[in-house]
Amino acid sequence: MSVRLSWLVLLASAVLEAMWATALGLSEGFSRPLPSLVFAVTATLSMFGLGVAVKRIPLGTAYAVWVGVGAALTVAWAMTTGVEPASPLKLLFIAGIVGCAAGLKALSSGPPAGEKQDA
Repeated sequence: MSVRLSWLVLLASAVLEAMWATALGLSEGFSRPLPSLVFAVTATLSMFGLGVAVKRIPLGTAYAVWVGVGAALTVAWAMTTGVEPASPLKLLFIAGIVGCAAGLKALSSGPPAGEKQDA
């Protein structure tokens, strides 16, 4: 898998992280079956994608991007749906998280040390 594809897998995994976090909240302590099932499936797929991505992206960078993007999407969804109030400062800080994740991507040197990069 190329480094570029690894980044796409990582971003998809971050979206899945936001989905499982939202489903976790909706599951009401795993007492509601559908949100609990959505949590289990999306958490599994999200972790699997992160595991695949770290074959080509350094673990620290991949994990920081995964958590940051997932958290930003989770909060953005909560604000969009009215579960959590929005504020200019909150939006600024979320933009900062996303900006930091983009900065880590920009600084990424590709595969972990010792591995050959795909042509």
